Amino acid sequence: MRFPLALLGLSAQAPFQASHFPSRDITTMSNFSLVAGADVFAPKDLVEFGRPGTGVANPAGDLVLVPYSKYSFEEKKNAKSIYVAPLSASPAVPVEIPFTKGGEAFWLDGRTVAHAVEGDGKLDLYAIDIHFETQVADGPNVLSAPNPPTFLGSFPTTSASNFRFSHKSGQLVFSDYVYPDGDLTTVKSQDEAYENRGDNALVYDKTFMRHWDTWVGPKSASLFSVRLFQDPDHKWHFGSKFINLLKDSNHSSPVEPFGGTDDFDVSAGRVIYTTKDPVLPEAWHTKQNVYIVDILGGKPEELTGGEHGAIHSPVLSPDGKKAAWLQLDEDGYESDRAKIVIYDLAKNVRYTLTQGWDRSPDTLAFSKTGDFIYFTAGDEAKIKVFVLPLPQTPSESTTNPKLAVKYVNPVALTTGPAASGLQTLYYGRLLVTQSSLVSPNDVFLITGLRELEASIAATDSLVAFDGEVKQITRLTEDQLKGKDLSEGESFWFKGANDKDVQGWVLKPKGWNANEKKRWPVVLLIHGGPQGAWEDQWSTRWNPNVFAQQGYFVVLINPTGSTTFGQGSFNRLLGHSALTDAIKEDWGGKPFVDLQKGWKYVLDTYPEVDADRAVAAGASWGGYAINWIQGHPEFGFNFKALVCHDGVFDSRYNGFSTDELFFFNHEWGGRPWDENSQAASQKFNPSNFVDKWGTPQLIIHGSKDYRLPETEGIGAFHALQQLGIPSRLVIFPEENHWVLNHGNSLKWHYEVFRWFDEFVGEKKV
Repeated sequence: MRFPLALLGLSAQAPFQASHFPSRDITTMSNFSLVAGADVFAPKDLVEFGRPGTGVANPAGDLVLVPYSKYSFEEKKNAKSIYVAPLSASPAVPVEIPFTKGGEAFWLDGRTVAHAVEGDGKLDLYAIDIHFETQVADGPNVLSAPNPPTFLGSFPTTSASNFRFSHKSGQLVFSDYVYPDGDLTTVKSQDEAYENRGDNALVYDKTFMRHWDTWVGPKSASLFSVRLFQDPDHKWHFGSKFINLLKDSNHSSPVEPFGGTDDFDVSAGRVIYTTKDPVLPEAWHTKQNVYIVDILGGKPEELTGGEHGAIHSPVLSPDGKKAAWLQLDEDGYESDRAKIVIYDLAKNVRYTLTQGWDRSPDTLAFSKTGDFIYFTAGDEAKIKVFVLPLPQTPSESTTNPKLAVKYVNPVALTTGPAASGLQTLYYGRLLVTQSSLVSPNDVFLITGLRELEASIAATDSLVAFDGEVKQITRLTEDQLKGKDLSEGESFWFKGANDKDVQGWVLKPKGWNANEKKRWPVVLLIHGGPQGAWEDQWSTRWNPNVFAQQGYFVVLINPTGSTTFGQGSFNRLLGHSALTDAIKEDWGGKPFVDLQKGWKYVLDTYPEVDADRAVAAGASWGGYAINWIQGHPEFGFNFKALVCHDGVFDSRYNGFSTDELFFFNHEWGGRPWDENSQAASQKFNPSNFVDKWGTPQLIIHGSKDYRLPETEGIGAFHALQQLGIPSRLVIFPEENHWVLNHGNSLKWHYEVFRWFDEFVGEKKV
């Protein structure tokens, strides 16, 4: 549905006339420099800012390990390290252990960290002793790693990764890439033969040919286990027999392209994992199955059954008697609602726990007793921690068991901002990593869970959590001093079909109320489209970087966004769900939401100069930029646009993208199917090029196989032939994201330079 411009209160953009723009070479634009300074969080600061990873506690639960990296333009080096910090009540300064050659770290025991790092044509494994001296007086505790690392052994390749160590089994489980024979020890020789085969042709008889940013080759991911144990003299021993746990199964795990340790778990001598269905074509199916296998190998046993979609985060209880995972119902829909499935391995019964809860959990963790399940889930643009008790196992498998109130209403342990990496610890504690709009990852400790679990168990009524959430690390606090980042202000408005829609605004440095029409404004449009602007840190599209360059930043979560409900009216929260409503309606309801949200912002903040408005988006957000270009009647009145890796010709994308299931779901079928053709005719940006008229910067990565670079090139060709000021920036080595540090700085420079050319103070 479209609304009259008078109702929206927006001035209409006039159709393009070439005479409006002087003939010029955009590359000769006036000199431009980014705003920088000791009190400014500039793009260079973002790129050089410390990047903490997810915290992992040792088995005893008194220390936490945090991966860390920090880039330096001066040294042209990305320094990697780990921090080890105490979780006890007594304070101690975290110790940083440099990893000059990079690598991965994981706990071997309470005081030993393993370090896997590339050596001479192989991956070497070392043990690092951690000393934690507890002071009896008032002095601080002392953490240190005083001894040189101890060499334990080597892996046959340099590509082993995703390590999970089982101390009880004395086995290390990890992933690596192998040829069809599944033999890890022959990979090196087969690599050499493949590289010297005399040509570099790639020949395919089925999809996938390429995925995300990689052409598919003859190797695939598999899970392995190898002996790793400590003898009575406390000396570590690393075995030489590498067992392929998936051999002859036609399984591949972790699942490409983003799967890691969240695709498998280890407990009680067994490994649970998820893999794409080995029979269905991967490119147009999302179905995954769950299997369990002995840690020493054998035939995997399937735990799933029937029709369903993707599966994520399989975990085992500490005693190995129960399994849990996140299951999506619809095959072919990667953003369907995720539901927690519990499998009682002793009774061979499977049931869905969160059938009636209209949110999608993410990370899962069993309590130490196995009677509760802790999880994260997005809720209204924040990622919170929840817990549910596990009911008595039903007599038979079911997707909709009849459960008491306390089993279907999760108890929230946090209210935000963005939680990840749950790990249950002894003594009623939970480790969680959190970030926000104003800070990257830090480790937090949630306590008081024994009392909460006892309260839940003792009553059928709903209870509230009154424990403590304590911050453990502050790894980037010093780097943020004086930067004065904006925490963001949440706002709500009525969108399409009178539903509630949420957004954020971030005010620029120096903001003072009632200074009318002072600040330029930027609308940032998220990708997905099933995604959201959340209270979460980003190393790429960081809203605070835009705010600190002097822009009033607007973030809106329109139809299609996640964390606000999947697809039916949510009676508990009182508003219509958003995620599913974008299907076959890419150019419809989301843009009603964006227009109404834009009007709300302009009406609410008179300090914003609507005549100095710009917009930028990536992926679906890039589609939105191209769609806005062709619809001046929307009345945004943007003076400049930025499209990063966006859709230009939606129907063409249905043929060219790597994951065909995405287009088939979103557009109602394959590109030649009737429903899909109708949707593409209606909502294809390339069909409205004759109405384009706003200066536009286009950015694209050549290794983006999700939205190939011809999408950006095609849009640029249209702009050029229409005589519209335009610029194309190609990153030959980047994928859908810009990850290289130097390229990231260049990306920011080009974006802000483009905006400044059309809405900078000296241009107005």
